[in-house]
Amino acid sequence: MSDEIIPERIDYGDRELNREALDDRPMMVFRDWMEEAVGAGIEEANAACLCTVDGSGHPDGRTILIKGVEEDGLLFYTNYQSRKGRQLQECPRATLVLWWQSLRRQIRVSGLVKKLEAEQSDQYFSSRPPESRLGAWASLQSTPIANREVLETRLSEFENRFSGEIPRPDYWGGYRLKPTRFEFWQGRDSRLHDRFEYARGADGEWSINRLMP
Repeated sequence: MSDEIIPERIDYGDRELNREALDDRPMMVFRDWMEEAVGAGIEEANAACLCTVDGSGHPDGRTILIKGVEEDGLLFYTNYQSRKGRQLQECPRATLVLWWQSLRRQIRVSGLVKKLEAEQSDQYFSSRPPESRLGAWASLQSTPIANREVLETRLSEFENRFSGEIPRPDYWGGYRLKPTRFEFWQGRDSRLHDRFEYARGADGEWSINRLMP
């Protein structure tokens, strides 16, 4: 295979990440980094790769948007009958990976995933634009279709069905990833990157370790 499409390596600069600069609470570090990414003008800084496995151990991944940062977890929303929804039903563990190229930063968050209460999913769903709410009804996510007209026909059907309030389908809602591990990565020159891992112990306390790059 030709390597013409592989870009030349670049150095990542001398921006440091030190233990002294890190809060003992990893979610606070997550919030700080997210705020900095938003402040730096990164488009959809809340985009993350959601990594899952199915019941047979086959890995999968796709980009989602983190829609909530709570003290005990990160929130995202999807179709419960989608491929990722089925995989989370079979194996309720996942990892989220955020990468911000211009900041030379990466965050990995791993943990247990659980559906949100219906009320919380309802509240978020009602905040979405009407077009997005109709799209949730029209799309049987991950289901094969013959052509786009199938989707557009379903959308028209639901536009006619819901002339007023658009309720949340019971197959669509939110998840909370409750972290058991965080890793904060800062790119450095010569591939000698700074990495810090937070791991939650059985007592609920976080241990912090610097990792080799």
